Amino acid sequence: MESLLSLAFDNLSAFEPAKIKKGLKQVEGLLAQICLSGPAKREQDAAAAGEQSQLQRKGLGDLAGDPAFREFFKLQEGFEWNVAQRLLTTLDFLVARGGEGQYDLLILNALDLIQGVLLLHPPSKVLFSRAAHMNLLLDLIEPVNTPAIQCATIITLVVALLDSPANVRVFERLDGLLTVASLFKSRETGREVKFRLTEFLYFYLTPEAPPASMASSPTSSSTPTSPTRDKAGGDTASQQGSGSKANGGVTLSVDIKKRKLDQHLPGVVDALLRDLDRYKPFGGVLS
Repeated sequence: MESLLSLAFDNLSAFEPAKIKKGLKQVEGLLAQICLSGPAKREQDAAAAGEQSQLQRKGLGDLAGDPAFREFFKLQEGFEWNVAQRLLTTLDFLVARGGEGQYDLLILNALDLIQGVLLLHPPSKVLFSRAAHMNLLLDLIEPVNTPAIQCATIITLVVALLDSPANVRVFERLDGLLTVASLFKSRETGREVKFRLTEFLYFYLTPEAPPASMASSPTSSSTPTSPTRDKAGGDTASQQGSGSKANGGVTLSVDIKKRKLDQHLPGVVDALLRDLDRYKPFGGVLS
């Protein structure tokens, strides 16, 4: 697996879009092999019968005993082979290159892969405790980007914050709520983007659960970079006093988060909470 990752990383580090695209495809292929199963015997039987054999998806719970997944997970615990870190570096390069949209498909592909890697290796979410990485996502949901990139970034943001209260606090300190609320209120925001923003606000208003230990994360030994965006949300420290400590992060109650969001979307939050209570989109976690 190291050789496959090495080839992919070499291509991701290149300057040519064609090589970057090849590297992203190689990472995608590796993740597909881990997430899809096709038992050898069944494939042989199907082939012998002249039938088409189809790969079956594995649930995350089914991966624990898979040798390929266990090897992949182990490699992700070190900096050298961490896929999320390499993808973020590539994404930052693509965004910095700018251009007239020639990198949009590569950016979308990178965002999709980051989502997958974070789900397969949750400890890699600690990368988003760094201001630079969180700011990268916040920049990508700005209106200068295409609606497709905005939507993909919002989904990536949810995955990065899921079960990670420390990352949510970084998001808040970097004025992430202001960014999301401004986009939500803008008349220029398209329907699909606004739909994804609504989903994000529902997610933000759900109770926070203490995360699993991330002691094995690739960057757990390093100190997260202090957020450097505008410090308008500097009241965080005092409000966090009403929360509870959770493995180095601070969990906040729904009421505190409601007050934070009310500063940017007055009158909207109550309606969102009523919808959450009525429709229970996340399995009734607010009940």
